[in-house]
Amino acid sequence: MNELNRNMMNKLTREDLYSLEEYAEIRDEFRKRVMEHKKNRRLDLGDNLVLFFEDRLIMQYQVQEMLKAEKIFEAEGIQEELDAYNPLIPDGTNWKATMMVQYADVEQRKQMLQKLVGIENKIWLQVDGMEKVYPIADEDLERSTEDKTSAVHFLRFELAPSMIAEIHKGTNIAAGVDHENYQFMVESIPENVAGSLADDLARIQ
Repeated sequence: MNELNRNMMNKLTREDLYSLEEYAEIRDEFRKRVMEHKKNRRLDLGDNLVLFFEDRLIMQYQVQEMLKAEKIFEAEGIQEELDAYNPLIPDGTNWKATMMVQYADVEQRKQMLQKLVGIENKIWLQVDGMEKVYPIADEDLERSTEDKTSAVHFLRFELAPSMIAEIHKGTNIAAGVDHENYQFMVESIPENVAGSLADDLARIQ
């Protein structure tokens, strides 16, 4: 694993964070950097479903923003935020994503969340010629009931070593949804997204 990969996957510690004073000084520049980075971490699956792939930089931004908003500077409080966000950093063999179901109309959203029960388990990613990878959903807490799903889910896609090797070669990645009430497929995810996602994965020697 090269140094860049290692740094991208390591969990955050207190030593990685800016103090409240330091963050206030660099916040605008840091935020601009993160917003630009996020453009390579978004995958739309049709008009109403989107995956936001999380990583270390994005989680650092979330932690720094929480510390700023809550004016947290004591060690215990900082550690609580780290414990909350570190699980969303990829581990080198997986992708982690926040999935959002989006409908602008409130009534339509309410109806669709009832029709889309279980959709979090029907998202898939596929390295060219290999099996589809379905996610492990909502490990932190149950977000669906028998009657409706949540508008937000957290997904972990575990990848086989052979898939990871192909991804680093630049092999095509497809994605889609096969829920009975929401069907969508993209034959090839955008190159900028695929390239960014490859950085989440350890290079297998």
